[in-house]
Amino acid sequence: MDVVKIFWEDPYLTELDAKVTSVENDYITVDRTIAFAFSGGQESDTGTIGGLKILNAEKRDKQIVYQLAGHAMSVNNPARICIDWNRRYSLMRLHFAAEVVLELIYQKFNHPEKIGAHIAEDKARVDFYWQGNISQTFSLLQDEIQKLVSNDLPITSAFSDPENEVRYWEINNFAKVPCGGTHIKRTGEIGEVVLKRNNIGKGKERIEIFLKE
Repeated sequence: MDVVKIFWEDPYLTELDAKVTSVENDYITVDRTIAFAFSGGQESDTGTIGGLKILNAEKRDKQIVYQLAGHAMSVNNPARICIDWNRRYSLMRLHFAAEVVLELIYQKFNHPEKIGAHIAEDKARVDFYWQGNISQTFSLLQDEIQKLVSNDLPITSAFSDPENEVRYWEINNFAKVPCGGTHIKRTGEIGEVVLKRNNIGKGKERIEIFLKE
């Protein structure tokens, strides 16, 4: 049985009562969850299941497998899931800031090839094949991001293909983008963004994204 991913229905939910559906050594699955597993460059949530720390969360097709050290759980046991909200919210804000940066680069600079991305709790990054210094785009990017933040626009996040769990986010009159991460509700939640450039090799440029608290 595939896990029901409540983190898509309500990414602001921090606690959830679930039930264990399988056990294999340190690894368990549950019937429903709010704990996101690494996917699309976005790091996993941290937290606890049944009071035990989640050591690892791994997406396997439509299932998510959690590693809990020293648990004594059995199938059908209740398992309360609690996530670290501060981490989750930082990940959501940085994730969406990175999505906006990527979409703006695509729209304004003839869709260069993205070669990597990573969303952590303290910063995000997006990497491109790029000739020259990508920091020359930053003035435009900052202006466009600030417009989106100031306008505090609603962000739609939903399924385009429920059977295959394909999702997207959309801002009216800006973009509709395939993405299976956890998303904030409004652009104003991003806050003030700081961009830094990192040259990662010949013809390769990285935009590092930070949130100014």
